[in-house]
Amino acid sequence: MTLIGLEELRAAQQRIAGVAVRTPLMPCPWAAQGDRALWLKPESLQPTGAFKIRGAYNRLAALTGAERARGVVAQSSGNHAQAVAYAAQLLGIKAVIVMPDVSPAVKVDNTRAFGAEVILVGPGERDTLPAELAERHGYVWVPPYDDPYIIAGQGTVGLEIAEDAPDELDTVLVPVSGGGLISGTAAALKLACPGVRVIGVEPELAADARASFRAGERVSWPTEQTYRTIADGLRTPSVGVLPFDHIQAYVDDIVTVSEQEIRDTVAVLARRGRLVAEPSGAVAAAAYFHRAAELEGRVFGAVVSGGNIEPSLLAELLSA
Repeated sequence: MTLIGLEELRAAQQRIAGVAVRTPLMPCPWAAQGDRALWLKPESLQPTGAFKIRGAYNRLAALTGAERARGVVAQSSGNHAQAVAYAAQLLGIKAVIVMPDVSPAVKVDNTRAFGAEVILVGPGERDTLPAELAERHGYVWVPPYDDPYIIAGQGTVGLEIAEDAPDELDTVLVPVSGGGLISGTAAALKLACPGVRVIGVEPELAADARASFRAGERVSWPTEQTYRTIADGLRTPSVGVLPFDHIQAYVDDIVTVSEQEIRDTVAVLARRGRLVAEPSGAVAAAAYFHRAAELEGRVFGAVVSGGNIEPSLLAELLSA
């Protein structure tokens, strides 16, 4: 088991500087509950609308000249897709992105707008076709989470929280899908400020990470189960191998939130926080608002991982 360290995290921080935005850690006085306080890390403010640009650019920028000439292939429901497409455009690399045909149109359109070739497939083919394309055309595969460069890039979220957080911060809530964001963020926080607890959050309808955490081994959920959740960015059937090693080493717990709680939190973040969050990006804050009994902390940080939501869905959630 090889875990990323501060050296890899600092290198990623330098590599992505000027491309990924150093997002603020925002105090939320409107969210105070007794002696509980909330700070939000709005990764929805990134150029591609989600944290994924950190890992994608870190991975692509580290490619050799020969690898860049081959082009890259990636799979994603949308946020990694946009990030790889944008990073590839900046670096002059051909990008082919495999996306489920149920991906939000806004994510598909944005990926194409960044110059990538998009291939839409059924959800069951999303994770198998990239390997075939890499074999057939020689593309370099850029996985969404099971890669040390991806994890280190996402981990810069944790470095920034550690540098910007108030001394009282005791708990950080992070969404979980394939595990790249939480594994990198947890590693950074535990290495930089080891007293902080790191809690993963995922939908009840796609709780494979919590099942894995409890079992002590990776558990996979079928796509017909994970695709029930409105949080389309968190429908991965299982956490990655390398992310799970980091989760076991650095994450303190994983909790779940309901579909209604996710919906309500998207609306609350828009109305009270003035932040547009997609359902996947709202789950960490949802845990703060709805899972107080399961969380021991007093001063919380929550990562709003993305804001790429269909306008019609945002209107629906705001009018509910």
